[in-house]
Amino acid sequence: MADERADGASEGELEQNDGQQFGRLPETAAERTVEGRASREAVVDYFADRFGIPPETFDDYTFWEKGAGKIWIYGGDAPSPISIEAIGMTCLRTRQEHWKPTTDFVQRFGRHASDCVIDLEREEARRFAAGEDQDLEWWNGDWGYLIAAHEIAGEREPLGIGLYVHGELRSMVPKGRQRDL
Repeated sequence: MADERADGASEGELEQNDGQQFGRLPETAAERTVEGRASREAVVDYFADRFGIPPETFDDYTFWEKGAGKIWIYGGDAPSPISIEAIGMTCLRTRQEHWKPTTDFVQRFGRHASDCVIDLEREEARRFAAGEDQDLEWWNGDWGYLIAAHEIAGEREPLGIGLYVHGELRSMVPKGRQRDL
């Protein structure tokens, strides 16, 4: 079934995504001009609903898509569409069943999160940073993508994104960023 927009157009009548250029996310789904593109409202709502990150955290940022569902966050504004290699940093993958935040995003914005944050003890944090999966039956929060964090100098420090299913925390730290601590 086609996704009806406020202007009466259906998804089938929208432009196709050009994976070689950045397109700014529309404010709402009703303003969508590119088929399948997430809206700014949906992205901000996702971070608020899933992680408790206040929507105003993103007031000074714009969101962009390049490729199929690779969302970038940029501290500023730029013309859209724009053909450049990068703008800001990747923050989210959307064109899949479950949206997945990036490690960069979590390390930059994760300290604003109040929900779906798993606080790891020293050895658990070490194993997570090394890219190891581990059984953590003690977690009784939501399953799915979580922000893994560890207390450093009295402050909660986000380490990266993890996937929690069936009592196991899977480290999503990219191989090139894994560290033995």
